Amino acid sequence: MSSANVIRWLSSFVPGPILLNWPERVRSAAGAFVGLALTATLMQLVFGSSAAFPMLIAPMGASAVLLFAVPASPLAQPWSLIGGNLVSATVGVACAMLIPDPFIAAAIAAAGAIAGMFTLRCVHPPSGAVALTAVLGGPAIRALGFHFVLEPVFVQSALLLGSAMVYHTITGHRYPHVAPIASEATTDAAQHPSLRSDLEAVLRRRSELLDVNPDDLETLLRETEMQAYSRNFGELSCRDIMSNPVISVTPDATAGTASYLLNQHRIKALPVVTEDRRVVGIVTRANLAGGAAEAIPSVLNRWRQRWLAPRPSLGIARQVRRTSVKELMTTHVHTVSVNAPIVELVPLFATHGHHHIPVLDTHRRLAGIITQADLIAGLYRRTRSPEYRAA
Repeated sequence: MSSANVIRWLSSFVPGPILLNWPERVRSAAGAFVGLALTATLMQLVFGSSAAFPMLIAPMGASAVLLFAVPASPLAQPWSLIGGNLVSATVGVACAMLIPDPFIAAAIAAAGAIAGMFTLRCVHPPSGAVALTAVLGGPAIRALGFHFVLEPVFVQSALLLGSAMVYHTITGHRYPHVAPIASEATTDAAQHPSLRSDLEAVLRRRSELLDVNPDDLETLLRETEMQAYSRNFGELSCRDIMSNPVISVTPDATAGTASYLLNQHRIKALPVVTEDRRVVGIVTRANLAGGAAEAIPSVLNRWRQRWLAPRPSLGIARQVRRTSVKELMTTHVHTVSVNAPIVELVPLFATHGHHHIPVLDTHRRLAGIITQADLIAGLYRRTRSPEYRAA
């Protein structure tokens, strides 16, 4: 092996950078201190210092690293901690009782603990040390037998977990690091089926377990994608691609007026603005169609009461046309600033289902409107520019 290959091989041992700011590092260290100190203190208060087992077993230190330093890891979640420790303690005690040679028992206990954790989906690396402690922890530990599973393993695990949950809540961290609500996850997967399916296919092909939640990995991929958009198209702002002037209506305008403007200008949405151009809603063809559908029952009821309906369709149309825009418009309108980078528009169109986004000036007044076509045209112009090609 050449010296260059040796150097390259040795350089592979150099750890990569930890992309975590110093306040978070201090928070993690302080959390481990609080969790372990609280666990030991409560153990002494409940069982007394003369108990037949230690107030803290060594694997709790390793568990504290996961719970407080990498709380987003699937290996640090509550079921991983509790289930992994209980399974490993049970396997370790059984091996200590059944196998005379402690070293063979320790090896079998660790292997059995891994198999059990995989089976029950509660992989927790410090639990391997729990299995070894049950075998090699000395006469006092061996004398506890299966009592070791509950005291101290289960009690200390529960206390450390409770400390972690309280500490992360106080310091503003999400723990347990649970997946999105089922309905939200299903909606997101339906909106982005290709990325999720591709991600799952790649993970299945790998021959190793990655210490990252697939939902977190998908989020990271999307945020990285947005960062790339921001880098490549960050110079373009909403002012550069918006349509202006904007055809709009006031809240007191009738649906007939709105329908006329939509048809006259061949557009699909109208911002609803006050006299000083403040956006208070948006009305679309779908809003007008929905108003017509809602008007049908009331008109038919009046017809049944009078036993006469000379031209019901015209009656319905006239009623809807006389309805004010403020009764039909959508009041929850997502807007953007004229100075906002167009990268902010991508998730609004791609994920949230918006089709028309009003653009506001620095005084929060209507300045323009952006459609999906405007965004695509802006991105296309940017990719054809000499600056983008040079980059």
